[in-house]
Amino acid sequence: MSSTVPRLAVVAAGAMGSAVAKRLTSAGCTVYTNLDGRSEATRKRAQDAGMIDLSIDELVLKSDWILSILPPKDALSFAEKIQEVAAKHENALSSPRTFVDCNAVNPETVKRIAALFAGKSIEFVDAGIIGGPPEGDRDPTFYASAEDVRILDEFTTLSEYGLKISPLKGEGVGIGDASALKMSYAGITKGTTGLYTAMVLAAHAASPATADALMRELQMSQPVLMDRLVKTVPPMLPKAYRWIGEMEEIADFVGGSEGDVYRGLAKVYERIEQSIAGDQEDVATLKNFVEKAKKLQ
Repeated sequence: MSSTVPRLAVVAAGAMGSAVAKRLTSAGCTVYTNLDGRSEATRKRAQDAGMIDLSIDELVLKSDWILSILPPKDALSFAEKIQEVAAKHENALSSPRTFVDCNAVNPETVKRIAALFAGKSIEFVDAGIIGGPPEGDRDPTFYASAEDVRILDEFTTLSEYGLKISPLKGEGVGIGDASALKMSYAGITKGTTGLYTAMVLAAHAASPATADALMRELQMSQPVLMDRLVKTVPPMLPKAYRWIGEMEEIADFVGGSEGDVYRGLAKVYERIEQSIAGDQEDVATLKNFVEKAKKLQ
C-alpha cells in the first residue's frame, strides 16, 4: 500500500456509497460523509460503514478525495456546492483535492461539472460505476477517465484500499469517456429491464390470460430472456425512482429522436415509482408474473 493512507469523502451514504465506504474503512481509510437532512436508515448505514459525519466545509478541508455517488439529478448541484466551499477556503487548502464524479450522468453533464473545477484547487476525475454495491467477494468496477494522466494514475492507486478501478487510457480519451461507457452499459442493462416491465404490464392490461400466454411462450422460445426478466425486474422495483433520471441522462447521451426510446423508459420507471407510492397495482402485477414464471423454470 501507499505510505500515506488517504482520507476520503463519500457522498451520499446510500446503498452504493455506504458499501464503497465500508470497503475503504475496512482497508484502514478514514471516510467522511455529510448526513444533513438524511433519514435514520441512511445514518445507520453510514455508522455501520464507519463513516464520519462532517459539515460540507469540514469535509472539503479534510478530504484528499471527494467521491460523489448520488442520484443523477443531484450531481451538478452537489459539485457546485463543493466548488463554492473550496473557493471560500482556498487559502486553507494546503494540498490539492480531487473530486471524482461517480454518477450516472451523460458526458455533457460531466463536462459541465468538470468545468466548475477548471483552474481551481480541486482536480477532477470522471468515473462510472458498473455493478452493484460491494458485497462479499463481489465488487463493482470504477471505470475512470481524466484529462491529466497523473491524476488518473493517482486515483487508480485507491485499488490498494479495496476499490476495483479500471482506468481508460488511449488516444483521445478524457473527461466524459467513463460516463459514456456507463451510459452505454446502463442503456443496455437497465434499458432491457424497462422493456420487460413495459411489455408485461401491457400484456396484463390486455388480459391476465395474455400475460400468462406471454410467460409460457417466453419460457419455451426465449428461456434466456425469461431468466433475465425473473432476475432483474424484482430488484429494480425499489430502485425505479433513481432510474428515472438515469434514463433521461441516457436519452441525452444517445441524442436525437433515437433518444426518445430512453425518455419513454424513464416514463416506465416513473410509473413504477408512482405505483409503489400509490395503489401498488402495477408492482403486484409484476411480482405475480415473476412468481408464476419461476414455477415454469
